[in-house]
Order: sequence, then C-alpha cells, then structure tokens
Amino acid sequence: MLAFSGARAARFLVAMVLSMSGWAVHAQTVLKVTAIPDESPTELMRKAAPLVKYLEKSLGMKVEFTPVTDYAAAVEALASKQVDLAWFGGFTFVQANVRSGGKAVPLVQRAEDAQFRSVFITSNPAVKALTDLKGKSVSFGSPSSTSGHLMPRSYLLQAQVDPDKDFKRVAYSGAHDATIAAVAAGKVEAGALNSSVWEKFVAEGKVDTAKVKVFYTTPGYYDYNWTVHADMPLVLREKLTQAFLSLDGSTAEGKEILALQRATRFIATRTENYQGIEQAARSAGLLK
Repeated sequence: MLAFSGARAARFLVAMVLSMSGWAVHAQTVLKVTAIPDESPTELMRKAAPLVKYLEKSLGMKVEFTPVTDYAAAVEALASKQVDLAWFGGFTFVQANVRSGGKAVPLVQRAEDAQFRSVFITSNPAVKALTDLKGKSVSFGSPSSTSGHLMPRSYLLQAQVDPDKDFKRVAYSGAHDATIAAVAAGKVEAGALNSSVWEKFVAEGKVDTAKVKVFYTTPGYYDYNWTVHADMPLVLREKLTQAFLSLDGSTAEGKEILALQRATRFIATRTENYQGIEQAARSAGLLK
C-alpha cells in the first residue's frame, strides 16, 4: 500500500483530479449523433450535414453523424452510449428509455411533433376507409416506427381491424419513402406512413396523386424528438438544448436547417409527452 506525506498526498490528489478532468474533456471533444433510418441513407446524410456544421459551431466541438442500419440499432446505440445524441420517433424513444433503464432524456422536438399524424395511402379506388383494408395487402414502415407502424396499427385496432388477422398480407418496407414506392408500384394495395414525408413527396412531385391518394389521416399524437443519455454532463445537455431552441428561420442558416428537418421551430419536450405512445405500444403488444 502506498504511503504519502501530507504535501505529497495533496499533490497526488491534485494530479489525479487534473488527469480525470483531462480525460473527461477529451471524452467530450466529439459529439456522436445518429438518427432512426426512416428515410433513405442519402436523404438522412443530406439533412444532417448543415445541422452537424451548426452544432459544431454552437458547441465548440467536433460533431460526427453516424448512420445506423435499422431502428433497433439506433435504440441500442443510445442506450449503450455508443452515441451521445439520437433522433428518435416516439416509439423508438420509449424503447430506448426502457432499454436504458429510464436513462433516455428527450431534449427537444419540432413544434409539429406535438400534433403529428400518420396517413394511409392507396392506389385502389375501392379503398375509402380503414375497414376497406380487410383482405388487402398493406405495408407499414419499420416495425419500430411510430408513425409508420405503431400509431397506424393502434387506429386500425380501434376501428376493429386486426392487421395480423384481417389483412391478406402485412409487409414492412423499412422506411416511409419505401412505403410510398411500394404502393405506387402496386406491390401492396395500401400503406401507412409519416404525414410529413408524404407531404414532402407531394410537394416535390415525387408521387402521382392521381394514382396514389390519402384515404385516412390519424388524429394527432406526440412523435419525434432529439434524445440524449442521462449520463451526459448537464452543461453539455443545456448547450445542446439551447442550440436547437435558437434555430431561427429568419436567418439563412436557420432557414436551411429547419427546412431540411421539416420544422418551423424546435421546442422543449419531456418524457411525460410520450406516455400515450408507451400505452399504445403496450396495448398493441409491441412493448413488453
């Protein structure tokens, strides 16, 4: 066992503290970011690029965006602290919170996420209501998608339509844009997806609305957010939050970032906002 004089012990402790502080600072020189792959990889990277640049300037540290292969990988990355910041849907946030033992902390959401919606689309003129989907082939997005699976399934069940029993076939496209493509190509007769992605495709002329139409829009619910792990230092957490809240659509930089994020502005959020999502997931048997 080491024995030190009072002065030497004091110097040793100071050295240890400085060493640990240096390690902590070094560990926080890079902010690692990911997002659920709800759109194509190229689209996710296009959306992330200006945001990464903005966060680097706001935080004074390097920011790296790391794509993941699927929704489950995004959940695991945040829960195991492989990344510091993750863009989640409401359901993936709930999954991450459960997986991490309650240590997922939602910081901000888009103003639009307080009343988010899903749409059901079809190329079949005979499909005009949720009950008309019985006996049809229908595509969801990812099984872990809030707006592309969980909430559409929840509203189907409320309409007395059980996808696992009443559909001719259930498909999972993996992403919202892929669901649109599947319906447009006739691979399935209908699909459920994020209303924001649908509106973007319509605005950009990427879907023929004479052939593919929305026949049902869900009521609003809380959805996407930017989440960190509870072990992130409070100072960094507050700087991140402020960076998002400070995005201003009246500036060129803010306008570009908000447009790519399909947001008018970001607002603070909290775990309690997603209790409805958790209840829906448990009721649908998608969360044990």
